[in-house]
Amino acid sequence: MPPEEATGIRIHLDKLLAERGMTLTELAERVGVSVVNLSVLKNDRAKAIRFSTLAALCRVLECQPGDLISHERD
Repeated sequence: MPPEEATGIRIHLDKLLAERGMTLTELAERVGVSVVNLSVLKNDRAKAIRFSTLAALCRVLECQPGDLISHERD
């Protein structure tokens, strides 16, 4: 079972990037996180996220954590 099905957690990075006309590479540079790590997050393969990374993503994307992450019930 893929991780997103096990947890019900969804990451909306694609949507936020598209809305802001930003690439994953640009976001990685501005946040200070590798493209590989952001790709893992974007593709719902991450098992955890540091609060400092979440805060940096929210700062750069000008969003709230709930805009980036949601939980879907079974």
